[in-house]
Amino acid sequence: MEMIKVSANSRTSAVAGAIAGVVREHKRAEVQAIGAGAVNQAVKALVLAIGYLKNDGIDVVCVPEFADVTIDDKVRTAIKLVVEPR
Repeated sequence: MEMIKVSANSRTSAVAGAIAGVVREHKRAEVQAIGAGAVNQAVKALVLAIGYLKNDGIDVVCVPEFADVTIDDKVRTAIKLVVEPR
């Protein structure tokens, strides 16, 4: 299962579809965002994905975590949203 990476320019509907698809296939999805704009897009996409999955009878919860990510030899703190069935 791949990490779904979200940027400030990501389309929320596309990310929501990816989250829902990964949860349907793997029963779990991980979404990663770095920065306020990216976290905003990720949370909006999560809300949409919850609605998509609810229509399929899948009730999910989200557990936010911090994650350290190395980009260009610099360590950045990312927000990781772990989405799993309730």
